[in-house]
Amino acid sequence: MIETTGALETMRLHTGWIAAAFAAAVLNGAAFADVTVSQSNDPTAALGGTMSTLLGAEKLALAALPGQRLTELAVGPKVETKTTPAPKTSAQAAVPTVIRYDDAWLATLPAPQGDAQWECLSTAIYFEARGETLRGQFAVAEVILNRVDSPDYPNSICGVTQQRGGGGCQFSYVCDGRADTMRDRGAMWRAERIARVMMDGAPRALTMGATHFHTRWVNPGWARRFPQTAAIGAHLFYKQP
Repeated sequence: MIETTGALETMRLHTGWIAAAFAAAVLNGAAFADVTVSQSNDPTAALGGTMSTLLGAEKLALAALPGQRLTELAVGPKVETKTTPAPKTSAQAAVPTVIRYDDAWLATLPAPQGDAQWECLSTAIYFEARGETLRGQFAVAEVILNRVDSPDYPNSICGVTQQRGGGGCQFSYVCDGRADTMRDRGAMWRAERIARVMMDGAPRALTMGATHFHTRWVNPGWARRFPQTAAIGAHLFYKQP
């Protein structure tokens, strides 16, 4: 059981007053004898006088204390309580600070799952970069998420990947007329894990904020106007000014 500091101090104060009073009684016996004789031969009369003297001294001592100190003695000191922070959720705990671009590292991650946005990102990685190295696939994911963050593009992953305009699509697989079915199980396994880890906040460290990319064997007009930020595998990456 823990006693508060205020309670201990109050007990010490009372003990000190009582000890002082009894010492005074021993040293000044004549004074207390006068009180006893003047009232009666009953020894309890002397005790009553002594107690009155003690209580009077206690009252004077308490009256001399500041109000704040009296409150502390009455209620005890404030007890600081520490709040234990809530444990991280599994999603928060899973966000890596460093990415290893190999299948062995991907295999250590929890089985991925998600909503329609996760499915759109997985599909885009699969059809735009499944033939690339893992770095190349992560780089394509970075471009899509950079566009989501840009005010110049739709503010959702599905909006970015399915965006149309100018008689075509921003991502070629959307307009190629074929069903977007991921048949290569190994490539789908990678794409889904890459999409999950990137959506969970993994660092985008490969493309320096790129918003565009193209394969090396094409030469779109905007590539001459936008600064190139990276070259990974068969893709060149650019950032829209």
